[in-house]
Amino acid sequence: MSIDVSTNGPIATITINNPDELNALDVQHLRDLLTAFEDISARADIRVVLLTGAGERAFVAGANIKRMSVMNKAEAQEFGDLGHAVGRAIEATPQPVIAVINGFALGGGCELSLACDIRIASTTAVFAQPEVSLGIPPGWGGSQRLPRLVGKGIASELIFTGRRVKADEAIRIGLVNQVVAPGELISVATSLAESISRNSPSAVRASKQLVADAFDADFDAALTNEAAVFADAFEEHDQREGMTAFVEKRSAVFEDVNT
Repeated sequence: MSIDVSTNGPIATITINNPDELNALDVQHLRDLLTAFEDISARADIRVVLLTGAGERAFVAGANIKRMSVMNKAEAQEFGDLGHAVGRAIEATPQPVIAVINGFALGGGCELSLACDIRIASTTAVFAQPEVSLGIPPGWGGSQRLPRLVGKGIASELIFTGRRVKADEAIRIGLVNQVVAPGELISVATSLAESISRNSPSAVRASKQLVADAFDADFDAALTNEAAVFADAFEEHDQREGMTAFVEKRSAVFEDVNT
């Protein structure tokens, strides 16, 4: 299996490429995925990231259970920590990350999608946190991110039962942002990425961090920080360009980050 990274202008696509095993992940795959996100994070030319799985059947069908079944406690701790590191890397990536979910997103696959900023799903997508049926709880952030996204009651039901959620229910409970036909999935996700990429990259990156603060920081402190970040933008080229372009009724020409 490989983690493939491709770019098209300001948009990078990270593809988990092991369709024969439904893109299931083991330790090495997680390490490669972590490296891919760390590399992308440092690239000023990339403004949006798409994360998807190869093939038509799965985004990520979860962790490799055959390999998990023989782990001892220390190995399981390493595996869990590594899964958390990937989730944190996705959240820490300054560019918005869009999960493009083209089939099964089970266990660790669902958890990876939860770490992304936006989720676009095919009508064939299926989500679940089925860990309890294997004698374990979620291990890569599902117990923490899922309640934040869909609420405690629904998250508790899904985690405690392990039942599968199809795309129509996923959109209804707020698990995904959009559901589209399989043949339209990539084009819709790419169009969304292009829409984001046309905005000020510095403002988008600042906004991603501020949204994260809504969950991770004290409310009053987060509001104070938002006001400060807002004010800081008025010393930047993109604020002057964006507002001048609006007044002049033309398209803004924003600077690349770190140029």
